[in-house]
Amino acid sequence: MRTLKRIGVFLLVVITLLIVVGGIFAYTLQPDYSGEKELTDLTNEVNVFYDEYGIPHIYGETEKDAFRTLGYVHAQDRLWQMELLRRIASGGLSEVFGADLIGTDKFFLSLGIADASKVTAANADENNEGVVLAKAYLDGINQFIKEGPTPVEFYLTGIDKKEFVLEDMYNTIGYMAFSFAMAHKTDPLLTTIYTKLGPEYLNDLHVGSSIDTEWIKNYNPTATDTIQNNLTASVNKALGALDIPLFEGSNSWVIAPEKTKNGKVIFANDPHIGFAQPSVWFEAHIETPTYSKYGYHIAGIPFPLLGHNRKVAYGLTMFENDDVDFYFEENNPANENQYLSENGYVDYEIITKSFKVKDSSEVEFTYKKSNHGPILNGIADQLQGERPIAMSWLYTQMDNKVIDALFGLSHSNDLKEFKKALPKIHAPGLNIMYGDSEGNVAWFATAQLYNIPDSVNTKLIFEVGEGLPVEKEWIPFNKNPQAINPPSNYVYSANNQPDSIAGMLYPGYYLPENRGKRIVQLLEPKNDWDLDTASDMITDVISSVDPEIVTNLSQYIDVSLLSENGLKAIDSLKMWTGDYKLSSIEATIYNRWAYYFLENTFEDELEEDLFNQFISTHFVKRLIAPLSKDEESVWLDDVNTADIQENITNIVNTSFMDAVASLEKDFGNDMSNWKWEKVHSIEHPHPIGQIASLRSFFNVGPFPVHGAREVINNMAFSYDKTGFYKTTSGPSTRRIIDFSDVENSISILPTGQSGNPLSKHYRDQAEMFVKGEFRKMMMNKADIQKSKEILTFKPKD
Repeated sequence: MRTLKRIGVFLLVVITLLIVVGGIFAYTLQPDYSGEKELTDLTNEVNVFYDEYGIPHIYGETEKDAFRTLGYVHAQDRLWQMELLRRIASGGLSEVFGADLIGTDKFFLSLGIADASKVTAANADENNEGVVLAKAYLDGINQFIKEGPTPVEFYLTGIDKKEFVLEDMYNTIGYMAFSFAMAHKTDPLLTTIYTKLGPEYLNDLHVGSSIDTEWIKNYNPTATDTIQNNLTASVNKALGALDIPLFEGSNSWVIAPEKTKNGKVIFANDPHIGFAQPSVWFEAHIETPTYSKYGYHIAGIPFPLLGHNRKVAYGLTMFENDDVDFYFEENNPANENQYLSENGYVDYEIITKSFKVKDSSEVEFTYKKSNHGPILNGIADQLQGERPIAMSWLYTQMDNKVIDALFGLSHSNDLKEFKKALPKIHAPGLNIMYGDSEGNVAWFATAQLYNIPDSVNTKLIFEVGEGLPVEKEWIPFNKNPQAINPPSNYVYSANNQPDSIAGMLYPGYYLPENRGKRIVQLLEPKNDWDLDTASDMITDVISSVDPEIVTNLSQYIDVSLLSENGLKAIDSLKMWTGDYKLSSIEATIYNRWAYYFLENTFEDELEEDLFNQFISTHFVKRLIAPLSKDEESVWLDDVNTADIQENITNIVNTSFMDAVASLEKDFGNDMSNWKWEKVHSIEHPHPIGQIASLRSFFNVGPFPVHGAREVINNMAFSYDKTGFYKTTSGPSTRRIIDFSDVENSISILPTGQSGNPLSKHYRDQAEMFVKGEFRKMMMNKADIQKSKEILTFKPKD
């Protein structure tokens, strides 16, 4: 017995020591928010005041000192995120996560982002002010890599820390640019439908620009081959291989003084990005004698994409223009390394790449490139087929001046300076929103646009010898969609259809009018906007379109076919205002019904795999409303029932009964249990959180959440057979700047400021975000200096 006691005491001591050692180790990995550090090449002392949410307020004597410091503090909270983002475009994911990511690395290497980044970095002007500050920022990151603690993810994946260079910055921007594009998810799918089923099926999908929808108005007072299906699946797999943020949509509106209570501009913006942990934005406030900005930064990028000071505010939404095209190529029958061009058969460019794979040998692969772009066949295992398909992407075909543009935007202090930077953004397409203390409001669609003849359908893969020419006819930037101080006294963007330019509605993958329509409904009649009412608007959960769809579908319901719950459900839906609060029962019923309506309409023709790709696209969101009143659609007939001609009445009734039956199965016969909170949730996934045992440590959530897809509080999801809606993207921040009281402007992040799971700021905003709450974006120096956590950087001897 005494021996057992001794063993027990020994084990207790060992366990206690392990806990103590583990605690000490964990403590050493946390970011430092106070104390003193020395920073190489610093010319003067820099003070960093951390507020209660871990946001650094950086005060320096020079911009170089401030951006060098920004690099260090950004890295100590987000180094793992920086590492992951720079690896995507350069084919570095397999080295971290193993053979499952080989297809993703091949795909991104073939896009040519890394090659373009290398050229851009090599040609960078060392005396360019933006480059100088960017390199100072990188120096700060690299000093943290040398001297700071190693984030826990590096230990778990077994990779070494390596210094960052200018090329990495462009690779991160390139990945983000590609994640904006929708053509790679849509064009091959539509081509498959066109080839498999015929043009009449494509016509009934309403994929083109529409004159019957809410447009963003211009105002400028100064001026089928099976490979196609596999291509869509392959791109979706490449982009979704890890839990990394993808840019999806966004809202923004800027209200002129004539419509505000205090007679000053109010600016609101909430970019919609895929939810992930860490969240995409790192907030930082910098003050020097020549620079003042409260900004939102992407990991590894020194200049904020969103920002404000006391003079100007700016933000962005996705333009959704089409800047990716696909082309069939025709091989020379006598030489598979040649393709048919305007000048006869010419040689493909043959490109060989290699990359490292964790716990394996290096992978080498070769792909071909035509004058249109890389041939995607064979790059990923899914892409096997007879006809070569080339992808043409504008981003890699022009000089990259995006860093110059971001520098210019972040350093502008009035509308004239701001406008000078905009033409430097050739891709991705962005709606840049602007407001200032002088009362100006503006919206600019920034992208290098070009003329597209009416006869050219950019939504399909071009046949050989057809499509857009390699040498395009560029449209001057001042002809782009835009509005400056319009008579409406507001500007807005919700990724919906922009007004016409150069005699055409510019082709794109615009989101439905739902959010745009609701924004206009709220803005138009009201002329006394303030911070509180703008806050209510940015968290609004009312759909402007879904009740109309219910009305359209309800007219076809045969009540004699319905069960008791079915009768209650349809009566309740007819009274629905379109709200997506957690307590809403109608929201749950409507979305089940909408899914079955789509499934029963389209799955018979498309079959399961293609249908699942189909319902994940943007254009399906636009399709539901017109389809709900289209009695003549060719899709309504079930091709599997040759002796019966189905119509919209059959589809609507079958779908509604399917919805009610599925809800009874999941939640019972008591309709009070069919609340939105039971089916709609949000979780912020970390790549390592895919390991079940580590999920609760790295992931944040899940939480039931208000909102839905295509309401202003856009908590987006894709439909599937489960009937449960796991939010995949939504507001990456909610920001409201009131120029009548800039220092009390408000914001929120989805999880927290830090990407370090050991930091107290890893998840401290998550519940506030779900509840629609805000915190102050501090700019008052007297208030900031009251901070209890001050990190001082001194010049290193």
